[in-house]
Amino acid sequence: MRIATWNVNSVRARVDRLVAWLERSDVDVVALQETKCKDEQFPEERLREAGYEVAHHGLNQWNGVAVLSRVGLEDVRVGFPGQPGWGEGSEAEARALGARCGGVDVWSLYVPNGRALEDPHYAYKLDWLARLRDAGAAWLAEDADAQVALCGDWNVAPTDEDVWDPAVFATSTHTSEPERAAFRAVVDAGYADVVRPHAPGPGTYTYWDYTQLRFPRREGMRIDFALCSPALAARVTGAEIDRQERKGKGASDHAPVVVELG
Repeated sequence: MRIATWNVNSVRARVDRLVAWLERSDVDVVALQETKCKDEQFPEERLREAGYEVAHHGLNQWNGVAVLSRVGLEDVRVGFPGQPGWGEGSEAEARALGARCGGVDVWSLYVPNGRALEDPHYAYKLDWLARLRDAGAAWLAEDADAQVALCGDWNVAPTDEDVWDPAVFATSTHTSEPERAAFRAVVDAGYADVVRPHAPGPGTYTYWDYTQLRFPRREGMRIDFALCSPALAARVTGAEIDRQERKGKGASDHAPVVVELG
């Protein structure tokens, strides 16, 4: 089975590229982030025609997450237990969606950006990651053999090797020690980064900003991950970052990340 995660950065703007990539990549399950549409605007029919069942959670033109599967899709869950909200009334945003696909609990996660170190959104980001860690730990405490994939755009570069120039981000989000500690806490709870062993760095990234020719200059960040529970990590036989999909007209600023399971 092949599981992928991809911040598509507007599914309606890139549905043609998405369908073409699904045909080319032969993936069984895809976690999408930043779909940027309401549920009724999601191009579900196009994806069903491509052979995928669809679950989507979108509230407006921001955020939005989806899971696509051609190996079954059941037990759909909007949000993880304890997921914090943001803004007036602290309502939960469309940032987490889980579904059981081919016996694997696949979560599509779009971690808050944080905006700036002094911004309230940064504290929200840290709280969001802490609550995710608690939920993930509880799933493993309940069933040590649970097969769980925490897939998505984590908006954290966990080591200096995961960013093209750490000095550029010394006073901004994504590389701060509290963010990295929050990411490590999820790993320490039992979820392994299964991509890094198969896509070693340095210079291996999943995101390149649209500005300042970041992509052709190879100035990127590795912020998209598939973190797997022990039982699922033991099944991983390979992984890759599809850098080719970042090329060309109308590309997302993120590349898909694909994990191969035995």
